[in-house]
Amino acid sequence: MSCDSDPYIFSTDTLPSDLRFLPPLANGLLGWRAYSNIMHMGGVYNGEGGDCHRADIPCPLAVKVETEEPAEHTYSLDTHTGIFTHTLSTASVTATQSLYSHRYYSNMMVMEVMLVRQATSVEPITVKLVSSFTPQSKDIVFTSGPDYKGGRHIQGQTTTAEFPGGSCPTVHLIWIPIPPSLTLLPEQSQARWGFILIVANSLGSAEATYDEALNLMATGNLRLSHEKAWKELWLQSTLEVTGSERLGKALIGCMFYLLSAFPSIHDTSRSFGGVSPGGLSNGGDGQDYWGHVFWDQDIWMYPGIALFYPRLARAVLEYRVKTRDGAKDNAQKQGYKGLKFPWESAVSGREVCPEDIYGQQEIHINGDVTLAFQHYLYLSEDLSMFKEGLGSEVIYGVADYWVSRVTWNPEDQKYHLLGVMPPDEYYYNVNNSVYTNTVAKLSLQFAVELAELLQHPAPKEWKEVAENIKIPFDQELQYHPEFDGYVKGQPVKQADTVMLGYPLGLPMSQEVRRNDLQIYEPITDPQGPAMTWGMFAISWLELGEAEKAQRLLEKCFKNIQGPFQVWSESSDGSGAVNFLTGMGGFLQAVLFGYTGFRVQKECLAFSPLLPNDISELCIRGVNYLGHEMDWLLRREEVCIILREHGIRAGSAKPCDLQVVLKASGTKIPLTPGQPVTFPREAGCVCKLASTSFCWPL
Repeated sequence: MSCDSDPYIFSTDTLPSDLRFLPPLANGLLGWRAYSNIMHMGGVYNGEGGDCHRADIPCPLAVKVETEEPAEHTYSLDTHTGIFTHTLSTASVTATQSLYSHRYYSNMMVMEVMLVRQATSVEPITVKLVSSFTPQSKDIVFTSGPDYKGGRHIQGQTTTAEFPGGSCPTVHLIWIPIPPSLTLLPEQSQARWGFILIVANSLGSAEATYDEALNLMATGNLRLSHEKAWKELWLQSTLEVTGSERLGKALIGCMFYLLSAFPSIHDTSRSFGGVSPGGLSNGGDGQDYWGHVFWDQDIWMYPGIALFYPRLARAVLEYRVKTRDGAKDNAQKQGYKGLKFPWESAVSGREVCPEDIYGQQEIHINGDVTLAFQHYLYLSEDLSMFKEGLGSEVIYGVADYWVSRVTWNPEDQKYHLLGVMPPDEYYYNVNNSVYTNTVAKLSLQFAVELAELLQHPAPKEWKEVAENIKIPFDQELQYHPEFDGYVKGQPVKQADTVMLGYPLGLPMSQEVRRNDLQIYEPITDPQGPAMTWGMFAISWLELGEAEKAQRLLEKCFKNIQGPFQVWSESSDGSGAVNFLTGMGGFLQAVLFGYTGFRVQKECLAFSPLLPNDISELCIRGVNYLGHEMDWLLRREEVCIILREHGIRAGSAKPCDLQVVLKASGTKIPLTPGQPVTFPREAGCVCKLASTSFCWPL
C-alpha cells in the first residue's frame, strides 16, 4: 500500500491463504466472512448449556465471480463504507463484485455485480457466478416456503434450546436467486445486477424488509442508504495520527470492526445480543469461543465505543439488564444471593461455558459488568438507564452477590473471596485474587453511591464489605501479589494485576505502580492474548514513560493479519478471529493512554503524552455529558472544539463545560464552535467538567 493511498481502504491482489483472515462483514445483527457459505445472526444460538453456540445459517451470497479469460484481480475492503469489492480485469471486460451487510437495514445483506465492456467488440460477454451455497445447516432444520415476489424462501428453527424449557429461535431467509452466470449483451457497454438476502426471525419481518429492499433497488438508493449510515457513524468518531501511517491504519481497522459488531445508532431497540470476542462473523460450534459474550465486551470493547456513542454504550448495558434473570439463576445454583453474571453468556444469561470451573470461579465478571454501568453514568449522567432502564437492579444484585460470597476472616479482620480464578487463567482455586477483590470493592462502592443518588435504602453490609475486603499487598517488596500465595516470578498469562491502575483506578503510589509493571511485564506470556500490551502501555504512559509504552504497544501489530487488518488472538495467528478484544485494548491504549482520559465522578480528567514518533493525535466526536467535542493533541499543547451545546440526559437545560488546569487553577470556558488552545502542563492532570452540575454529597 503506497503512502499516499487512502488509509481507510485495505487492498490486495491476493487473498490470504488462511481463510479465517478474509474480511468479516457485519452490521450488529448479521455477520458473515466474505465468500463463506456460513453466516450468523445475533441472538440465534443452538445447543444446550455448554454446547450452546452460534447457529450456522447458510448464506446464498457465497459466490465468486470468475472469467474464462485470464484476469487481474484486486480485492478491497473500504472501511468508509463497509463494502468489500472484488475487481476482475480482462482484455474484454471489467467485472466488479461488491458485498456488504447493510448498515441501516440490519436484516439485509447485498451482492452487486457490474460488468463494463473494455473492447469495441459486439460479442456477448459472460462471467460465471460460482456458488458454494446449499440451503442446509447442521443447527437449523430448514424447509422451503413459497417464493415471495421472485425471491426464494426457506424457514427453519434451531434444534436445541439454550436451557430446558427455553425457546428455539426461528429463522427466515428470502433472497433473489443467483444465476450461474451473467451476460453483457452485444448492445450493452455496461450493466449491473443486484442480489439481496433478508434474514429475520419472522416471516412478516422478512417480507417487509424484502419489500423495502426492492423499493431501494428501484430508486437507486440501496447502496446509498448503506453508505450514508456508515458516513454518519464515522462523523461521530475519527482518530487520526500524524507521524505513523501504520498506527493510523490499525486504529481505523479497530474502529471499523468494533462498530460493525454494534447495532445501528438509529435503532438500538431491537434485541441486541451483545458482542463476542470474534464478532458476529465467527462463533460456530467449537470455534472462536462459540459466539459467547465474556468480560471482553464490558472491559475491553465497551470503553472505546462509549467515549463516542452513548446509544451504543447503553445497548451493551441493556443486554446485561436483559440477562439478569439468568444471572439470578446462576447465583442460586452456586448457593448465593443476588446476581452472578455468566463467564460465558448467550441469550438467557445462564452459564453456557463448556467447562464448569470458569463459570464457578471467574467471578470477577460481576465487577466488570458494574464497571461499565459506572463508566456510562459518569460519561452521560443518564439516570434513566438506572431507573426506567432497570440498571439499578443489576448494580444492587451484584452487590448482594458479593456480600453473600465473601468470607469473614477473624485473623486479619478482613473479608476474603475464596476459591476463585483471576483474569490470569493459569491459576484457579486461589484465594483473594487482587483484581477480583478490587473490582468487587469498586462495585460495592458504586452500589452505595447509586443507592444514595436514587434514594434507595442500601444495606449496611455493602459499605461494610467494601471497606474491609482484603486487597493483597506485599509491604516488603511494595507490590501487589496476584493472589494469596503468589510467588514473585511465577508466569502470568495476561494483564491482571497491572489493571489495578487502569481501568480500576486503585489508589497507589507511583513506586508501587512501577513495581507492579516491572515485576509482571517480563513474566507475561509473549503468546498471551493481544489486549494485554495495551494495558501495560497505558500504565507506562501514566508514569510518563511514553517510549517504553510505545515499545509495548508495538507488540500488538503482530496480531494484525494482513491484508484486511483482521486480528488474531495470539501473535502467531492462532486463537480467536477476528479478535475484537485485542482491538478494544489497542484502542484504549490510544484513547485513554495518549490522552490520559479518565472518566471520573465529577469530571473527564486528561493528561496527554505522545511518543516521539507521533506529532499529533486528532480525536473527533468525544461525547461527554451530551456534548460532542473534537480534540487535537500535540506534544506542547491541547486544542478542544466544542461542536455545539448539548443537552444532558434527563435535563431540558444545556450544561456548560469548562477546562480546569490543575497547576494554575485557571478555568477556561468552552464556547461552541470556537477552538480553545492551551499549553499542556507536563505531568499535570487537567479536568473537563460541567459548571452547572455537581453530584450530591
